[in-house]
Amino acid sequence: MSKEWILNIATNRWGLNKKSKVGPVSEWIRECKPKSLEEWKLFYFDKIKKEILEPNGNTQNAHEYIKDLGQRLYVKITEVMQAELKEITEEDCILYIEDLVLKKTFDGYLTEIDTIHEKIQLELKHLDVAIKPAPDEWDRKYNVDFYVDVSGSYIGIQIKPITYQQSQQIYKWKELMNKSHERFREKFGGKVFIVFSIKNNDKKEIFNPEVVEEIKNEVERLKNLKIDEITKGE
Repeated sequence: MSKEWILNIATNRWGLNKKSKVGPVSEWIRECKPKSLEEWKLFYFDKIKKEILEPNGNTQNAHEYIKDLGQRLYVKITEVMQAELKEITEEDCILYIEDLVLKKTFDGYLTEIDTIHEKIQLELKHLDVAIKPAPDEWDRKYNVDFYVDVSGSYIGIQIKPITYQQSQQIYKWKELMNKSHERFREKFGGKVFIVFSIKNNDKKEIFNPEVVEEIKNEVERLKNLKIDEITKGE
């Protein structure tokens, strides 16, 4: 298993499995629809010759070409990677693990929150309101990360990054936060909304997008409430 892992790492690192090197194999095998490995080999070698070797003036036959790629991989592993491995110290390994589990995790967490914050702000732009970072004590007291000032009343927003495994438990978080969010509403007039963010193919997405519409509705409600108060005062 460890040998295959090293071979895979090196192959990817030096691009020996790129389409320009070995052709679009997924596309070709669907075109071939082989019933046996031998049938696929014959088809592949013919394709590699006509579409990779000949257009590049390479006079090798397909067997020689594949063997040459393997030999190049061997050189990269035995010369380049081994030399690099000898340079790695114990301190390098300690610092790498510390950076991976602490700094990179923390930076990724902040990036996710900032990304979701920007997405919500964009959705609220036409309502002429801004999402602002909540004071530190609000995080502890009300479980609120950001707030929206609507004519003197505040809407609270909590952004909670989760995994797909945790997504089945979001109702539990809502129950746990319910009391603190109710205290916020009693004091500031607006509701608190939990925005669950999730990573999907390296992209940060809002797991419960319907919450954005709920925030918009709350902004409108508070604006109308303020208008009613002014009208009654007149």
